[in-house]
Amino acid sequence: MTNAHMPDDSVALLRAAPDFCGEFKRWMHALRHERALSPHSLEAYARDVRQFIAFLADRFEAPPTIDGFVGVKPADLRAFLARRRSEGVEGRSLLRAIASLRSLARHLERAGLGRASAFSAFRSPRLARSLPKPLPVEQALQVASTDIREGENRDAWVIARDAAVLALLYGAGLRIAEALSIRRQDAPVGQCETVTILGKGRKTREAPVIAPVRQAIEVYLKLCPLRLDPKGPLFIGVRGARLSPRIIQLAMERMRGALGLPETATPHALRHSFATHLLGRGGDLRTIQELLGHASLSTTQIYTAIDTARLIDAYRGAHPRARI
Repeated sequence: MTNAHMPDDSVALLRAAPDFCGEFKRWMHALRHERALSPHSLEAYARDVRQFIAFLADRFEAPPTIDGFVGVKPADLRAFLARRRSEGVEGRSLLRAIASLRSLARHLERAGLGRASAFSAFRSPRLARSLPKPLPVEQALQVASTDIREGENRDAWVIARDAAVLALLYGAGLRIAEALSIRRQDAPVGQCETVTILGKGRKTREAPVIAPVRQAIEVYLKLCPLRLDPKGPLFIGVRGARLSPRIIQLAMERMRGALGLPETATPHALRHSFATHLLGRGGDLRTIQELLGHASLSTTQIYTAIDTARLIDAYRGAHPRARI
């Protein structure tokens, strides 16, 4: 689904009455142009609403209208979540579905089309908070270098490119989308020690880039056989288009097998490793918050739980009384 046609395509897939389809399209336009949601988020929001509308169409044996959506009951929402759970969906996906539906309900209310009180009264399912799973320091360093992939049947510049991206995730704490959004003219190389990042919510921040990461990018640029447009992406695929996150995920999967890492060792785990390793070496929590681009300190504080767990394990392994 392309960025340009997503709203229209989503409307075409809706099993809803024409009045609802029209407002759905306006809601999607607002999400895209006013809230500036990413294409990935837009697709997720549209999918959540389509699934709920399909559920209502089956439940009431008719395409839902605006009045039908506004008039849903908490029992309808509970039944919808029960169906989604039976399909193997849980956790964050269910919470996001409720958030998507609430967003649409607020849009309809602001448009004067009725107040869907069930969405505000409904209590969202509680999500068990799982701790991020960072990699050990040695393994994080290995996946962010080219050494582990020597001998692979891939061009040297491709291996260098992947290593440079992963080095940014671990060495600068970037999200994969942030690393792949960097333009060639903004590449942190040479004496340039920072890079400007457009993060979540289209908020910008300056991320420091240490020398080993800059050197990894320089190696990639030296080996890359394709011309890079200064205003185009820094990281490209073999056909010259912007590099897909999936390529980096697949590269990480191959290294997991070579290093014997668990499935939790994803590219995003390198960002977790960045924060955890900084905290473990005395990094200030507020500084780590700024480096990660977290809007709230509470989001960053989850890393203190990881560090506390590490300290407890060390205590249990070392203290004589703990071994009795």
